[in-house]
Amino acid sequence: MATLSQSRAAYHNGFSIGGIQVELLGTSRDDVALVPSLASFQGRCKSCDIQISVERVASLPSAVRDVVFDSGASWRLYDAGDDLGFEFSAGRQGFVASRRLVVDSRFRRATLQMSDECFAAEGSPVASVAYPLDELLIMHRLTQESAVELHGVGVVGPNGANNLFIGHSGAGKSTTARLWTSLRNVRILSDDRIIVRTSPARDLQPGDDPSQIYMYGTPWHGEGCFALPERAPLSRIFVLEHGKGNVLTRLSKSQAVAELFARAFVPFHRHEYLEKALSFLEHLSASIPCYRFCFEPDARAVRRILDFHD
Repeated sequence: MATLSQSRAAYHNGFSIGGIQVELLGTSRDDVALVPSLASFQGRCKSCDIQISVERVASLPSAVRDVVFDSGASWRLYDAGDDLGFEFSAGRQGFVASRRLVVDSRFRRATLQMSDECFAAEGSPVASVAYPLDELLIMHRLTQESAVELHGVGVVGPNGANNLFIGHSGAGKSTTARLWTSLRNVRILSDDRIIVRTSPARDLQPGDDPSQIYMYGTPWHGEGCFALPERAPLSRIFVLEHGKGNVLTRLSKSQAVAELFARAFVPFHRHEYLEKALSFLEHLSASIPCYRFCFEPDARAVRRILDFHD
């Protein structure tokens, strides 16, 4: 896979999500511009995890032969020899490829082609990396790490109690975020997608425990639009369910793994990705206390957690 060399790239940009640093290389400023949702995650790469070379092409006739997965709407995944290929639609009637991302099997180097034909009608520069490309790229790279993306709300504080509330759509994540923001000294890392992992060595500060599990905010927020480019050591995990009495039930390790996996964003098209995710979730459930939380959507739910002791 040919990529743009550092010497040929006139423009550079970068962002970091969940401890994964991504560098963009291009021959124009527009090639490496970031969408607003990534702006707060922007930063110069200390040591790049994923390098993306952005190229402009006149058009993108479909290269898909063996489709591995089709979202049925905006993107599809196909085999590209030793690499993986993603095609993203322009959103017109039928599937018309506007972007094509080809990435190596370890998700370290990628080429992103953008169709001038598709974007000419926009009348303004179009960012190369936008949703869902950014999330798919990070989600696949996490398969190479001890990490996973979870459907949840990350609450930092107060008093050092950093809790992750996970749940399916409709389980009460947005409600939970709103209830906790009524407190002072509380930060919401995200109200929809949280990355959980041990920190890469470059993120560790003097005195940090390298085995500590952290939760990271992501740009893929929910209704409350909470999306912070920060991390915090994880104290507890709560599986959200609507119920009466704000009841907490400790989950066994096997129960916790099942609940976590059901709310994880994991690529299902390769068995090794699933095995890696399950291995990390087993480690997570053995390291962090996990509870089922049948809660009522008012301030008493917050008080129940604040007063709780393992």
